[in-house]
Amino acid sequence: MRREKGIKRGLFSDQAFNRKLISLTLPMALQSLMLAAVAAADAIMLGRLDQNSMSAVSLATQIQFVMNMFLAAVTSTGSILGAQYWGIQDKETLDDIFNMMLRLAVVVDLFFGLACIFSPGILMQFFTNDEVLASIGCSYLRIAGWSYLLTGISQVYLTMMKISEHAGTSALISSTAVVINIVCNAILIFGLLGFPSFGARGAAMATLLSRIVELVWSVVCSFRKRYLHPNLARFFHRNALLSKDFVRIAMPILGASLLWGVGFTSYTAIMGHLGQDAAAANSVAAVVRDLTCCMCNGVAGAGAILLGNELGQGKLDTAKDYGIRLMKMAFLIGILTCLIVIAVIPLVLRFYKLTPNAAELLTGMLVITGFYMIGRCVNTVIINGIFDGGGDTKFDVYSLAVMMWGIAIPTALLGAFVFRWPILAVYACTCLDEVGKIPWVMVHFRKYRWLKNLTRKREAG
Repeated sequence: MRREKGIKRGLFSDQAFNRKLISLTLPMALQSLMLAAVAAADAIMLGRLDQNSMSAVSLATQIQFVMNMFLAAVTSTGSILGAQYWGIQDKETLDDIFNMMLRLAVVVDLFFGLACIFSPGILMQFFTNDEVLASIGCSYLRIAGWSYLLTGISQVYLTMMKISEHAGTSALISSTAVVINIVCNAILIFGLLGFPSFGARGAAMATLLSRIVELVWSVVCSFRKRYLHPNLARFFHRNALLSKDFVRIAMPILGASLLWGVGFTSYTAIMGHLGQDAAAANSVAAVVRDLTCCMCNGVAGAGAILLGNELGQGKLDTAKDYGIRLMKMAFLIGILTCLIVIAVIPLVLRFYKLTPNAAELLTGMLVITGFYMIGRCVNTVIINGIFDGGGDTKFDVYSLAVMMWGIAIPTALLGAFVFRWPILAVYACTCLDEVGKIPWVMVHFRKYRWLKNLTRKREAG
């Protein structure tokens, strides 16, 4: 492939790329950090209350985790297509994408929200056989389910802001909602300012209040000048060719999201069945993992949009150059994240009221997590940023089917329930997939099949 004039080879030598990447990465990383901060705040505050409340809510929120996999398929597909159509400023097609995402998000919200409100006991059976944990989890889900009815809609609005050069506003809305959530968490969990102490139910109430603020603000903001808002008169309008493109991209993303989401939920369920100490330690390790994933999540999201903009305009050489830069950055971020996770172990142990055995397990889990994060960061940026940005969404399905479902989950199940391995050995098995994928990912990256222009001329639709 012939290189375009003006493309610089040094990793940080392209100042235009650096500016665009930073302008998108920082708000997206902040948004990811703030969302992870909600789980961290829940874990820290409930951990201060008692270990069982923390473990139960961590298990219960796996329902939202699975729901987010479906929503991710919707919003990721909208972002991939939207970024390329934004590159050519096709506003009518962008409106069709907006409404298509809204229709799908409403369906997902209703399914999971109503299930949590009316059947929490059935859902909790998937994650624990401990009656105490199940009871606390049910009380949380009956209230949190109402917030799930709003989540998808707000995520669609925030996604459209990101691809239309308003990532900062999207981050501001999400971050403010998170601050509201954390403040309300403290008030309602511990009974501050004259309120009664609601414990785990207080965490669910705080989540609901923050979601209401987030959705209202997002909708109002979408009517500002130079922002995108859906023409609801066309809510049920179907663009046949666009729908075909959407499904073609979305189905592999949904498959990958389900494989990954249900796989991670399976990891949590496995650890949850190894006792209260294992469940508690795993809950805290998950919080640390999610907090330290923020930078790679931001770079992946920003990279997908940057690549989409260039590919939509037919600038394949520039997109290839951007992809190579992002790949190199992924390894740097992974190594730095590994060092950060290991360095914060003493600090994390001070934050939680854990039994001596749970604290010992947590230390071991965080050491394992540190090395796992190298693979996690590399794969997130390359697969979810570079490959998805070019519409190459099938690779993730294959890699997850082999590495997670073919190797990591069966090994963890056998280790936990057949061979009765030590808890840390079982936890290490749940981290095999990301590290094992790196060679496979790099081979696929070098084939450059992710360089695709997905846009269609308007008259074809």
